[in-house]
Amino acid sequence: MTERKLNAALYFLLAAAVLLYLGFNVFNVRQVFALPEQRIAKEDDIKEDSNLPENVLKEDVSSIELEVSMLETRDISPVGYHLYVDLDLTQLYVYKDGEVIKTYEVSGGKPSTPSPEGTWRIVNKDTWGEGFGGAWLGFNVPWGMYGIHGTTEPWFVGRSNTSKGCIRMKNADVRELFKLIPYNTLVTIVQNNKTFYPMQDGDAGSNVLEVEKALKILGYYNGSEDGIFGETLMNAVKQFQRDYGLYRTGIVNISTYELLRQKVKEVEE
Repeated sequence: MTERKLNAALYFLLAAAVLLYLGFNVFNVRQVFALPEQRIAKEDDIKEDSNLPENVLKEDVSSIELEVSMLETRDISPVGYHLYVDLDLTQLYVYKDGEVIKTYEVSGGKPSTPSPEGTWRIVNKDTWGEGFGGAWLGFNVPWGMYGIHGTTEPWFVGRSNTSKGCIRMKNADVRELFKLIPYNTLVTIVQNNKTFYPMQDGDAGSNVLEVEKALKILGYYNGSEDGIFGETLMNAVKQFQRDYGLYRTGIVNISTYELLRQKVKEVEE
């Protein structure tokens, strides 16, 4: 073979290699810049391929599951209706047989008059008029009258907690809920982001109820769990403070409250 023919053959091979390289990269670029629908279709094809391991694309699926994990971890009754009020999100979730069927915007108690946290039952229903939106669903809270009702200030609903402790809804929403929810339905109210206020004789509320339960677990309190701060609870607080080297004021300030929670946690563990 002459030198000229040899050079021509080498050029031909080099050109073929370049074309193969460019073709391979163009294919990859098309995959990277493919439309979302095209990429999804490819992933669906992978899922249907029985020859691939079962954990293919498992990471993508788990990331979707994390978005609904909050709802799945709530302590919700698996039978019947259950209302779950999240005052941090200003949302009310209606559960039926353990599944969310409706969601409403709400507004709860302002910091100085908080809503009653905990799980209660609807023990009263009425069609109250002005100021209540034509519907009232009352709870069995021992220290006061609390419930769900409408409002003349709907602009706060779903935005901020401004009530005196009740759960406010838009009037059309509460009338719909009134027709849907029967007596004795469970209502769970939660709020994590809230202001702490010291508790003393004469106060009432969810925090007082929590203190009563904590001191009962620790063996300091044997009175009723009614959420009302009375003399018996005050004496129990003083005894607890004395035993743990705190000032015996009978007032549950932040240091007493945090120590109470810590000691209860130790007992439960």
